[in-house]
Amino acid sequence: MRELWIELNQKAETLHKDGKRVAVILEGRDGAGKSGTIRELTRYLPPYAHSVMRSFMPTKKMMKHWLSEWEKLLPREGEIRFFDRSWYSRALLQPVMGWCTEKQYQNFMDQVIEWEQSQDVHFIKIWLSVDELKQRTLLERRASDPLRYWKHSPNDAIAASKFDELTIKKDAMFALSNDWQIIDMDNKDQGRYEAVKTVVNSL
Repeated sequence: MRELWIELNQKAETLHKDGKRVAVILEGRDGAGKSGTIRELTRYLPPYAHSVMRSFMPTKKMMKHWLSEWEKLLPREGEIRFFDRSWYSRALLQPVMGWCTEKQYQNFMDQVIEWEQSQDVHFIKIWLSVDELKQRTLLERRASDPLRYWKHSPNDAIAASKFDELTIKKDAMFALSNDWQIIDMDNKDQGRYEAVKTVVNSL
């Protein structure tokens, strides 16, 4: 892993010097390990060359103007920005949980690829994959873990119960483009290693 971190730092320095913009998107089911994977990816990166966009609850304005509001959050010149969930929430959890309308979902699916292509940004899209049993185990542990309790949400059980529905939305999202890289997170240590290697190879 040390060699990968060194190579990642070298590439981040070059990107920073050249003023390039990179967005690393991490999507996956609740409990898949997005936050921990970002910590691994950024462990030794120089602070001036990267930033992290944590998962957050969108405002009413953002819900109405989805892509234009996300455009304001894209990386600056010379920066790799890591997204713990992204605009692709509109293709995944939002329709499954009933947080957006069908029209909003369809508009997103129709527009997102063209929108990305119009940005001067290199996108690296990673899907962290866990099976249904693993997800349930992780979410149950989260609820009682004194170090992870703050991650627990009443929505966890609902999201887990909609495993198949999210699979359908995920497959539809994958069908939009061929640039999603899937990483098996059933073994999180191996998965995080693969995530670092994926980003290094994609830069």
